[in-house]
Amino acid sequence: MNFTTCASLLALLAGSLLGSVAHAQAEDKKSQGPPPVPVRVAPVIQNAVSDQITLVGTAEAITRSTIAAEVPGLVEEFPAREGDFVEKGEVLVILRSTNLALRLKAAKAVSKKVRTNLVFAEKELARYTTLKGTDSIAARKYDEALYQYQSLEQEIARNDAEIELLSDDIRDKRVIAPFAGFVAQEHTQVGEWITVGGPVVTLVDLGHIRITVDVPERHVVRLLPQKQVRIIVPSISNEPFLGKISAILPEGDPNARTFPVRVSLINPGFRIRSGMEARATFNLGNTKNALLVPKDAIVTAGANRLVFVVANSVVQPVNVQIIGYYDGNVAVEGQLSPGDEVVIRGNERLQPGQHVVILK
Repeated sequence: MNFTTCASLLALLAGSLLGSVAHAQAEDKKSQGPPPVPVRVAPVIQNAVSDQITLVGTAEAITRSTIAAEVPGLVEEFPAREGDFVEKGEVLVILRSTNLALRLKAAKAVSKKVRTNLVFAEKELARYTTLKGTDSIAARKYDEALYQYQSLEQEIARNDAEIELLSDDIRDKRVIAPFAGFVAQEHTQVGEWITVGGPVVTLVDLGHIRITVDVPERHVVRLLPQKQVRIIVPSISNEPFLGKISAILPEGDPNARTFPVRVSLINPGFRIRSGMEARATFNLGNTKNALLVPKDAIVTAGANRLVFVVANSVVQPVNVQIIGYYDGNVAVEGQLSPGDEVVIRGNERLQPGQHVVILK
């Protein structure tokens, strides 16, 4: 066997050994399975919670106003349009004020002339006052000078009032928004004549929303003002908004035996629109013991709700039924016990029997 043949055999043997080692490592790694998934957990607790009832209501703007014109006039400009958001003090409609502007200009000219005459009358009165003191003029002359001076003063006062009135009327020709909100409806157009008190636009403030819910009488007697209410608007998301009972109306529907309850809440981003369906969850007076888990522990699987319980670093799913929401916790029924650890972070892609490592 020559040197070349020997070298080839050695190379073949080394390659075979390396392949066997790599295969053994792969098989060993395969037998170990995927690495543990890092998760965070929280304990199941048992606590007393109140009964709850969920009812459907309707959202509406707390502040809704039909803005009217204070003075009559022809619509010259109409910058506001339906759907526009306007800030407080923003112009909605401008009425023609040409006639008022001309009258104001004339009144200011008259005022200037009267003030000039008043300066002359003041000098005359001062001169006659001096002459009167030396008995150099008849009393009638002094009285005439005094009357002229006082008459001009009164004329200036009347003229100033007219100028202020005209200026105020000109300002009123600009109809402005009394609060920030959305233009829900237009009531006029450019070229139309508006009378005193004529409607211009309907303005709604969606920054604060009110939910009106008809509550059965057997439940309404257990509600208290200012109590927190959980609101879900299905058309937006299943994430809850938090509101408070602002009023429980004293008169109800005698046929349905229900009473309107108002729930007010802040509407960030104006997401809730007037007229939307809203589901309100009220806490009632009676209490009971329940198992509570953080809301982040709940996993949705089709129509089912489940949590992943950790035992010996292995997770198993447990089906639960939600019976109420309390702050950041959810009251559930299922095969759980107080002290069980449920996954609250990293539970999105867990599989039954999967190994996990708990993060502190």
